[in-house]
Amino acid sequence: MDTRVDLDRLAEVRVLVVGDAMLDAWSWGPPRGLSREGPVPVVRVTEQTEAPGGAANTAAAIAALGARAGLVGLVGDDRDGDRLRHILAEHGVDTDGLHTVPGRATLVKRRISSGNHLHLRCDTGDETPPSPTVTGRLAATVASAAATSAAVVACDYAAGLWTPRLIDAVAAAARTAGRPLVVDAHDLSRWARVRPDLVKPNAGETARLLPDGEARARFARDRVGTVLAYRDALLRATGSRAATVTLDRDGVVVLTDQRAPWHLPAAGDAVPDEQTSGAGDTFVAALTAACCAGARLRDAVELAATAAAVAVASSGTSTCTADDLRARLSGVPPVVVEPGQLVELAATHRAAGRRIAFTNGCFDVLHAGHVAYLDAASRLGDVLIVAVNDDAGVRRLKGPDRPLNPLRDRLAVLTALAGIDHVVVFAEDTPADLLRLLRPDVYVKGGDYTEEMLAEAPLVRQLGGEVRIVDYVEDRSTSGLVGRIRRGAVPTG
Repeated sequence: MDTRVDLDRLAEVRVLVVGDAMLDAWSWGPPRGLSREGPVPVVRVTEQTEAPGGAANTAAAIAALGARAGLVGLVGDDRDGDRLRHILAEHGVDTDGLHTVPGRATLVKRRISSGNHLHLRCDTGDETPPSPTVTGRLAATVASAAATSAAVVACDYAAGLWTPRLIDAVAAAARTAGRPLVVDAHDLSRWARVRPDLVKPNAGETARLLPDGEARARFARDRVGTVLAYRDALLRATGSRAATVTLDRDGVVVLTDQRAPWHLPAAGDAVPDEQTSGAGDTFVAALTAACCAGARLRDAVELAATAAAVAVASSGTSTCTADDLRARLSGVPPVVVEPGQLVELAATHRAAGRRIAFTNGCFDVLHAGHVAYLDAASRLGDVLIVAVNDDAGVRRLKGPDRPLNPLRDRLAVLTALAGIDHVVVFAEDTPADLLRLLRPDVYVKGGDYTEEMLAEAPLVRQLGGEVRIVDYVEDRSTSGLVGRIRRGAVPTG
C-alpha cells in the first residue's frame, strides 16, 4: 500500500489512554478429546501467556507502533494488578496514571484455546463503579496528563469504570487542553452528550446504534450500504463529528459530518470481530497516533486497517509493531520471516497445539509439480513453513544461468499460495541450520527424492520429526521446462 503517513513521526506523539485496564491470560495446548467427567473438551496446556487487555492493550498498541503512551485506569492491590503493571512497563507504557485501589480485584479475562479454537473464557475482577473519591483522583490525573498529550482515547468496555461523572470529566479535560477525544466504547450512546471528535464502533456496536428494527434488518443484509445510508443517524446517536465503522470482512466505512462517506474494503485476512483479540485496539491506536502525527483521516484509516490486519494474523491478544507495519507497507509479504524468528515462531505454534510441516527448494519457475507437492505438504500439518534458496544458492545448485526468476519474484509467487503460512530464505546449500531452529514435526519433500537422497533426513529424526515423501507429478520439473523452452518444444499433454 502506498501510504502518506510518516511512520518516523509517530515517535514524536504521546497519546493518553483512559479506560478499563485488564489482564488477558491465555492457556494454549492440543485438545485431548472429551472429559470422562462430563461432555466438555480437555486441553493439555503446554504454554500460558499474559498480555495487556482492554484499555491496557490499546496503550500497548500505541507504544508498539513507536509512539508514547500513558494509561489512566484502575487495578487492584493483587497479583494480577502487579502483573499488568509490570507487563505494561515492559511494553513501554507510562503507568503513573494507573491507580491501585485497595480491596479491588483487577479485571482479568482468562482464555483456554487449542489452535485457532477458543474453548472457554472466564472473566474475573471488580466491575463496581469507583467511589466518588477515586473518580475524582482519576479525573485529576486525566486533566494533568491531557495537557502533555496529543489526544485522549477513552476505552469503555462497560466494565464499571465509566461513571457519568468520569465521562464528563474526561471530555472536559480534553476540551480544556484543546486535544481531540477519541472514543472506543461498547455503548457509544452514553458518550453522545459530550460530543467526541471521533468514535470507532464495530459491527455489533453499530447495529445497536441504528434507529429501528427496519434499519437493523437492512444492516443484517447489507452492512456497508446501511451504514452509508444512515450516516446522519449514526453520527447523531454517537454525538460525534466522525466515525470509523469497522465491519471485519466488509472493511471500514468512514463517516464525517462535513464530507461524503467512503468505504475501505477489507484485506484478505479480515476475520469476524468476535474471533479477534486486540485487532480493534490496534486499529484505534494506529488511527489516533497517525492523526496526531499529521496524517489525513483517509491515510490514517488505511494505516490503521493495515496494523489491525497484522494483529489479526497473530495468536492471542496481540498488537502490531512498527517493524511489522513497515514490512507490510513496504510490500514485503507478511508471511516472510527471518531465520532468527523461527524459534519463537515454532514455540507460538506449538503452544497453540499446531503441527509444523517444513519443506524447502529453489522454486525457480513454479509449475504444476510444485503446486501439487506444496498442497500435499500443507495437508501434513497445521502450519506449513517453506524455505527457499537465495539467488547465490540456486546458482551453486543449478548452474550459472539460474535462477531464471530472482528471489523477490520467487517470494511473491510462493506467498500468494494459500497453503503456505511462512516463507524463510536461506543461503546455505542445505536447510540443516533452519531444521535445528524450527524442529519441525514433519519434513516434506517431493516424490523425485527418496529418503536416502536427503542428507538432512537423519537430523530431522534426531530432532524428533518424521520425513515424508509425497507423490511425484511425472514430467514436471523446472529443468525440464527450461529445456523444452530452449528446444522450442511444445507440450502435447
